[in-house]
Amino acid sequence: MPRASAPYHHGDLRAACLQAARELLEEDGSAALSLRAVARRAGVSATAPYRHYADRDALVSAVAAQGYRELAEHLAAAHPSPESPEDLAAVAVAYVRFALDHPALFRVMFAEPCDPDSEERVSATIAIWEYVCGIVRSVFPHADPDALSTTIWAFVHGLAFLHLDGKLDASTPDVVAAKVRAAVRALFVASPVMSQTAPPSPAPGT
Repeated sequence: MPRASAPYHHGDLRAACLQAARELLEEDGSAALSLRAVARRAGVSATAPYRHYADRDALVSAVAAQGYRELAEHLAAAHPSPESPEDLAAVAVAYVRFALDHPALFRVMFAEPCDPDSEERVSATIAIWEYVCGIVRSVFPHADPDALSTTIWAFVHGLAFLHLDGKLDASTPDVVAAKVRAAVRALFVASPVMSQTAPPSPAPGT
């Protein structure tokens, strides 16, 4: 166990605090996150984290921002430029999988109070939003991009938390993937706007 008085390199302090916060989060959940606990884990003085984080909300915001960036990378890896409903289903599966693979981080990202003035967190959240909007514009070019982006994110996010909270079967990755893909396909079938991925053919004689 590192001693609180251990020396640290000033340039590494912020990264060390974030690493310590992530370790505590994975071990004991968000209840374990505090600046004092992070200082102990990072092996620095109790006041050192305040050089970068004014309070717990600021620390949580930094952790959440890191999570948003990792989620964006994970979704892009699942499909860098989705162009069809099936591509979107693959991205939805990746979103839910990220939640299940990183449950404590996912809850911090979406269920913990954060610093509303954190530019890092805001910009990371905007990046996710723009990614979703980009998918909607590619897959559903004739829909209202803002409204449909909200609908799709809310829908997939709900599936993530239903699996995360044990309301849907998350016993194996294959089971999760099948459930999410089926739900996304059902949404396409139920919504005429989402089913329309190409402009309607002109009527005869027009």
